[in-house]
Parts: sequence; C-alpha cells; structure tokens
Amino acid sequence: MPKLVRVSLGLGLTLACALTAFQPAAASPSTEKVPDQYIIVLKDNVTNVDDVTGQLAAANGLGVLHTYKAALKGFAAKVPPGQLKKLQADPNVESIVQDEVVSLPVEKMAKPGNGGPSAQAQTTPTGILRIDGELSSTISGNGSGSVNVDVAVIDTGIQTNHPDLNVVGGKNCQTGTSYADGHGHGTHVAGTVAAKDDANGVVGVAPGARLWAVRVLNNSGSGTTSSIICGIDWVTANASTIEVANMSLGGSGSNSTCGGLDTYHNAICRSVNAGVTYVVAAGNSAADANNFRPATYPEVITVSALADFNGEPGGGAASTCRADVDDTFADFSNYGADVDIIAPGVCILSTWLSGGYNTISGTSMASPHVAGAAALYKANNPGATPAQVKTAIQNAGNLNWNTATDPDGNPERLLNVDSF
Repeated sequence: MPKLVRVSLGLGLTLACALTAFQPAAASPSTEKVPDQYIIVLKDNVTNVDDVTGQLAAANGLGVLHTYKAALKGFAAKVPPGQLKKLQADPNVESIVQDEVVSLPVEKMAKPGNGGPSAQAQTTPTGILRIDGELSSTISGNGSGSVNVDVAVIDTGIQTNHPDLNVVGGKNCQTGTSYADGHGHGTHVAGTVAAKDDANGVVGVAPGARLWAVRVLNNSGSGTTSSIICGIDWVTANASTIEVANMSLGGSGSNSTCGGLDTYHNAICRSVNAGVTYVVAAGNSAADANNFRPATYPEVITVSALADFNGEPGGGAASTCRADVDDTFADFSNYGADVDIIAPGVCILSTWLSGGYNTISGTSMASPHVAGAAALYKANNPGATPAQVKTAIQNAGNLNWNTATDPDGNPERLLNVDSF
C-alpha cells in the first residue's frame, strides 16, 4: 500500500497524496494484479463489439467494466473463478490479459499559496519562461490570445469550472459519472498545458486551448490498466477533434511491438495511427525509462525533468520548493535512450482544486510543457502527423542547460517554443 502524507492546500482542504514509486502499471514482480479482473481482446472479425460482449457476459457471468471499440476491440470485465478457461476457448476471443493497478508517481508539493498568484494579477511560471513561452506565436504572458487546439488530459480529471481553464468536455473511466478532478493532479497538469492568458492566475504553454478531462484515476490517484485503455479508447474515438493527449502517469514494464500481446501498447499505437500525439512522463524513479511504460513506447514523446528555479539558463539560482540544483537534470527523473526531450519539472506553479494554484515537482509537470508545445505546433501545422510533431519538438530544442548532469551521458534537448 502507498504511504500517505497529509498536505494542507491552504483552501480549507487537505489532500492525501500517495507517495508511491513510479511503478504501477505493467508486468513485473512489483506490479499489483487486480484479482479476477481481465482485459479481453476480441478477434478482428468481430463486427459488433457490444453484441459479442453481451453474449460473453451472459454466458460466463461476467461483470463488464469497460467496452473498447476504437483503440482496441474488446472489453474489461470481472471474471468469476472457474470461468477463465471457458472464456479463453471462445472463438471470438483473441487474448486475455489480467488487469493491473496504476497509481500516480512520487511528486513533491510546496505549501500552497507560497508565491502563488492572486486573482488580480497573472504570474508567468518559471517553466513557461524557461522554454521561451513568452516568445512563442501566442506570446504566453501578455494577457491575451488563445490557441485553437484540443488537448486531452488523461489523468485524475480536471476541475471543470476552474476560472483559468477552458474545459469543454471529457470522459469518466472511473467510478461515478463525473470527469471532474477530485485529486488535483490532473488540474495542475491542465494548467501547464493551457491556462488562459487573461491577466489572472497563471498562463500555460498553449493558453486557452480546449481541454478534455479524461478521468482514468480516482481521487486517491489510483486506477487500472483497463481504465487507462478506456481513456485512450475514448480519445481515439474522438481523434477527429483531439490532436494531443498528455499522460502524466505510468508504471513498470518493457517495450513491445505494435500488434503483439501488450494491449496497452496496442491501444496507444492505434490512437497514434489515428492522428493523436501522445506526450508522457518519463517517470520519477531515477532509473532507465526503458523499464517503464508508456515511457518506453517509441510512438509517444517521453519527457524527462529539468530543475530550474528562475526561468533562465545559466544556473546559480537558489532552490525554492525542494533541494535540487538549478539548471540540472532533476535528481528524481528517469533517463535513457527512450527519453525524447527534457522540460522544466521542478517547483512548477499551476492550477489546483477549488479555483486555486499549487506548486509540484515531477516528470508529470515536465510532460504537460511538451503537450502544450505539441498543441502550439499543431495550431500552426494542422496536417502534421504525430511523428512530425515529435521531430519538430526535438529539432526546436536546445542544449542550453547543464547537460553534464544527465545520468546517461547522452543529454536530450531542452524544450523551446520560441519558433512555434
């Protein structure tokens, strides 16, 4: 079980924030399987997923949790003991994979309200400054303008009525019916992507972009692989609208081949093929990202974290919310050949619950900087494929940071959006 720490939000609330390793989501000795819960993939010749799912559920006493039609053809269900072999033998079934628990990565929160914005003034976060957001086509921080792009935040949901966010819809893949955030993590991610440039609060990389709240984790920051695939499936079904998806979550696991037995990877492959650019966190275990998914998947843009405390290159700034060294590779960040780009991820100020703001550190905070960059690029290059978006982001980056601190000796470029 994760260790819990009570963190005051300064808003008359407290948050139980799970301090878990960035471990939750793939087959490994430390992965927690969900008893009697499985992801069932149907064969390609199945023409009506709903009908076949209903027939299999009735014949095997299944409790269907999610149905997949876009990123996968299949469903997730509770399978009664003794029925698994019968289900595996059904001619409509291609494969069955046991479901697994997924949680948020370890992240540190500063005391809310410490240097946060007021309702009468807008703060440009250090991360936006460090990537030259104020020099982009939308000039983040000038108090006006918005970006005509749709971004899905696959996370704990988003506070739908936060005054600094343009939330236009979403999908709940958890309990209940609401895709509103009851945790805070997804709302924070959303603000870095697209907080409005309205002279209030904070500003994001792609100000005012339309946000879709895809709630795959519950109020404790926990979910399952099947709930994440539910989110990916919904985004894929809406690929004609949604151009970019951010996934600041992940777990242990290894790379695989599209079309193989990894249902999680297959869902992302098909979603990317549908035109959605996926940006994901590298992970916070100070380990090689090739042991974590979706970070290891080549179809996504995997992001490591830079420690930056003043929004400027050169180093030397005093640390703020945590003890790290300015302009260096964050001491918690995963690294390795699977990482595509680095972005600010230490002491990042962004939107929070109850219309507030908070500061968190993690690769979860680095990833939405890149998702915002992808949104900017798509706004100006609407026909770009996900592979072209990734290449453009990497080519626009620079090595103007203390690259000697990269643990693998092969430093990735630092995100820069001044040409986007």
